[in-house]
Amino acid sequence: MKKGGGAKTYTLDDQPHLTGTMMELFEQLRKRILNLDASVTEEIFKLYIVYKTATNFVDVVPQKNRLKLSLNMAFDEIYDPQQMCMDKAGIGKWGTGDVQVSLSSSEQLDDVMALVRQSFDKHIENGGD
Repeated sequence: MKKGGGAKTYTLDDQPHLTGTMMELFEQLRKRILNLDASVTEEIFKLYIVYKTATNFVDVVPQKNRLKLSLNMAFDEIYDPQQMCMDKAGIGKWGTGDVQVSLSSSEQLDDVMALVRQSFDKHIENGGD
């Protein structure tokens, strides 16, 4: 949502890439993120979807063939045994955080959720810092 007088509320229908298999994959991811904790909320923006507790812990940018996730933590803090993450520190991007991971199939969901959980846990432990 935009702040100010002419506020526009965005919905998932405003996400052009959330159709067919990408929508199915997003719904699987969304359900698992929202089930992490009762404090998790979702905000839908024009170009991405944010999941937060006190602060954002993961942003999802729907693309044609993948969901691009930005985890709000430093790259050197992530435990990534599958080496799925990319360091995006200092690079312009949508979303917050230095860790980027792509999700393109449901087979990757468990591994991606293990990474998302690390970002979530960091924000819970640090009170949103």
